[in-house]
Parts: sequence; C-alpha cells; structure tokens
Amino acid sequence: MPSGRHRAAFTAERRRRRAGWKGAVAVLTVAVIIAGGAYLFLTRSAGTCSARDPILVSVAAALDVAPPVMDAAGRFNASGAEVEGRCVQVQVAEQPPAPVLRTLIGDRAGVLPGRPDGWIADSSVWVRLARKQGGQDIAADETVVATSPLVFATRRSLAERFAAGGTAMSWDMVFPATVRGRLRPTEHEPDIVRIPDPSVSGAGIATVAAARDIVGTGEKADRDLTAFVRMAQSGSAPDYRSMLGAVDAPGFWSRPVVIVPEQSVWAHNREGHAEPVVALQPKEGTIDLDYPYVVTAADPDRAAASRLFAEWLRSAATQEAVRRAGFRGADGQPPFPAGDDIPTVQPRSRPSITAEVIDEALEAWSRLAPPSRILVLADVSKENAEPIRAGGETRLDVAVEAAKLGLQLFPNETHMGLWEFARDIKGGADHRELIGLGPITEPDGGQEEIRRTALFRVADGIKALGDRSGALYDAIDAGFRSVSEGYDPLMSNALLVLTAGVDDGKGVSRRELVDRLREEWDPDRPVQIIVVAFGKAADRAALGEIVSATNGQLYVAQEPGQIIDVFLSALARRLCHPTCT
Repeated sequence: MPSGRHRAAFTAERRRRRAGWKGAVAVLTVAVIIAGGAYLFLTRSAGTCSARDPILVSVAAALDVAPPVMDAAGRFNASGAEVEGRCVQVQVAEQPPAPVLRTLIGDRAGVLPGRPDGWIADSSVWVRLARKQGGQDIAADETVVATSPLVFATRRSLAERFAAGGTAMSWDMVFPATVRGRLRPTEHEPDIVRIPDPSVSGAGIATVAAARDIVGTGEKADRDLTAFVRMAQSGSAPDYRSMLGAVDAPGFWSRPVVIVPEQSVWAHNREGHAEPVVALQPKEGTIDLDYPYVVTAADPDRAAASRLFAEWLRSAATQEAVRRAGFRGADGQPPFPAGDDIPTVQPRSRPSITAEVIDEALEAWSRLAPPSRILVLADVSKENAEPIRAGGETRLDVAVEAAKLGLQLFPNETHMGLWEFARDIKGGADHRELIGLGPITEPDGGQEEIRRTALFRVADGIKALGDRSGALYDAIDAGFRSVSEGYDPLMSNALLVLTAGVDDGKGVSRRELVDRLREEWDPDRPVQIIVVAFGKAADRAALGEIVSATNGQLYVAQEPGQIIDVFLSALARRLCHPTCT
C-alpha cells in the first residue's frame, strides 16, 4: 500500500486538481452567466420584447416641434414597447410638411428618400390635403401632439406704441391700406404685416384662410383678396426665425409686424436678443396650429408600432415636455415658463375658419399666386393726346401714371414688356417695342438697367403723337399673337392695353379681329386681353366684344387712382379664368 507520504502527496495533488476544476467551473459559470446576461440584454428591453428584430418606425416631424418629439422618442425606445413580441424603436427626423405631403401622394419631385411611418405636420390642413390628393395608407384619425395659436408679433417697444395709440391687432391689417380706405397706414398701426409662405407652412395657410374669411364673397371681395395675395407675396418668408429676425433688424419698414405661431416667439426670446418680441393676439380671435400625429405606415406591424408612439406623445410626461418647449399642450394649457411676452390666457378662436373656407382660400391662392407675364400696349395716338376732361390731364398722362401705380403691385417674379402703338408709328408698322417682354428684375437684352427701372423711365418719356391716328385693333392683334407665341404655363399670361379706346378703321376690322381671337384663343393656353380705356370716348361695345373673346375684361377709368382697383380686378379674374362670365 502506498506510504503516508505518497498518500499525502496524492491527496494534495487531488486537492489541487479539484480546486482547479472548481475554478474552471466557476469561470465557466461566470462566463455562462455573462453570456446569458448579454443574450438577455440583446433580446430584452425593459419589457419582454425581442430586440434582435425590432420594428423600426420612422417619423417625420415639423421643424419646430421636432426637438420635444425626439426627446419623447428616446424615452419611448427605452420603455420596452412591443408589437407581437418585437421591440419598437422610433427614429424622428425634422421634415417640413410640403415634401412629406408630396411623398405621401406619390409625387416625383421634391420628395423624401423614404416614406415615413408617422407624420407630425404643423397643421391638420396638410393631412387633409394629403388625403384629398390621393395619399395612400393615411390613417383616418389623428392625435394632437401640441398646439400653438397664431399671434401678431413685434418688438416690445412697438407693441407699447401700438397700445398707447389704442391700436389692437386685427386680421384687417394683412390687407394693404387701400383696402381699408386710405393710401397708407396711420402712424399708430403697422406699416407692414408679413406672413409665412403658405406653400411651406401651416401658419401661412391659416393666414390665407383668415383673409378669405374676412373679405367674404363678391366682386369687391375678390379684388380685396387679390390685394392681400399681392402684399403677402412681397413680404412672405419661408421660416419663422427669419421673420422674427427681420422685426429686430433696421430696414425699410419702421413698424413691422409678423404673423407667426406663439411658440416661435417663445423660442426667439430665449436666444438673447437685445429687445424681446411680444406676442399679440388679434381682436377677432385667432387660429390654432394643432400639430397632429397621423399614422402613415402601410405595413401592419409598423402601423401598430406607430400608433403606440402616438399614444406615448399624449402621456403626461410628454405633454409637460411639449409645454416646456414653448408650445401649448394638446388641451391648450400655456407653455411654461411663459414669460412676460406670451399671454397665458387661452386665446379666443375664430370658429368661422372651417375646412370649406380653408379649401376656398388655398384654391384662391393657387390661382392668384403664380407670377404674371404681361405685355403692356400704350396708345400714343392723337386721341390719347386729348384731355380726359376739360382743363385736365391728357388721357396718355393718366394712362402713364396709372401704369406706374399698377407696376408697384407686381412682385419680382413678374415678366413684363412695353409697346407703344399708333398708325404708321415706325416704318409702316403700327407698334414699336420699347422694352422686350421678360423678367422685371433682369435687363432687357444688352441693357444695364433692369426692366423694372426701365419701365418707370420709359413710361415717363412716352408722348402722344398729335399726327397719328389710333391703330388699336392692329396693335391688339399683334400683341395677342406675341404673348401667345411665348406662352408660359407656369405664369398668368395677359395682354394689357392702355388706350383711349378708339380705332381709326384703317386696318383690321373689329369683326376680323374678334373672329381671329375666337379662332386662336386656346383654353389650355389661355391669354387674357385686359383693356383699360381712359375717358368717355371709348367704344365700349366694340372693346367689350374683343375682350370677351379671351375671357378678358374691359375697364373704363377717369382718374389714375382708379387703376389700383382696375389692376386688382383684372388680376382677380384668375379666380374664375378661363371660365369667367
């Protein structure tokens, strides 16, 4: 039998082996536990869902509301939300409403790289437009995430000045002063009210709807709405930040006001500007931007996951975060801290802004907003050298002054040209081109000054020719063909004739002209003829027949100031063109 020493040695060796085995087992056990923990970590979140094959939900959110929504998504992703045992992970991207709309309706230009599974626009109007334009897989219900009323915003010193003068903000201020019965605003009201671009923002759409609601219906209403669109185009801006920045910056306007969501004022004042901006509520009531969440996923699992996130956005914690980002909650509770420049009271809503009014407003904007392409014919015949009334200005003087006033109504996107006409005015021709038809912000071929400047200069130099008779019908015939040949489908194409309204009968006859116009006028490429006749000598019957052939219009004016209404009425015909009666 082995000796005790050997036994002891054997026992010690066995103990060493046993200890080594136990250590190996312990290490293996720890490794298994760690591996198991890693597996559990990879396949479990706070709940019991599998993270190996998560459901990824992409959400497109309007730029201003995106930050609190992103924070909410982070908390949601850590909550263990699941659909059919799979974890849900939400990814939020800042996206303006317009490209999302184009993506959802299947447009080809200006779309997102991929279709989102959820969408938060700044207004439910966008969602309704997407449905109306054939967007697929857009849920029937929406979840309001936040609200923010539209306000009239200006720097604090101006707000105090308006208050001292007893001036309350009003939706009437979005119209030019001429609509309100005066040539310019008073010293106690804004000299400009700028609105957001309605093609990219819900605030702009809401402002257009408010304007449509205020003017009502009828010929004057259409004229007033046209004046609003013209002013809005010249002062609109693509984003709220630049609009509020312009309120602070010195410039042409001394009393500027902008229409923006209340939240943008809250955010602006936290950037440390020298003078805070104040949010003023319009006296007639305002319109709330409602920031709706709508499910847009086609896949059933992603749609279910998107609905879970919508519910999360209405949780108490998320609603508190929304209010801390300057929004009012879905229930209208004010932001906190609101500060001295944000009203804490719930603003009165304007209930007359219905879906129908919004649709009418957007349709009107779409017709009125496209730029104009206009060839102006100026009558320099001896008939236009006569005074419009005894001892008064000549018809041509009134026409030129009218044209200069009208030119101020047209934005920079306008294309315009100028001819003068009279019998045998140039080498046997009955018209002469003074400025070629083209963009008013660009020079006419080879010239240095832009067309807008040239139009004012040339207009001042136009003189009536006392020995030339009126070649009115021949000029209209040539002008109509010129505009038609260069027709631009993205613009409103028109021939504007400023005349005494008398033809000498030596060229094309009225019947021949009317027959040609009826034959050549194309409703798919419509060119309007608009005749503005000065004085009482105009042959109204003949001119009325001519303009009717193109669904145009005849206006008779006696004073330069009347031209504002004349031009606005002419532009307002876009609301019914080419089927105007």
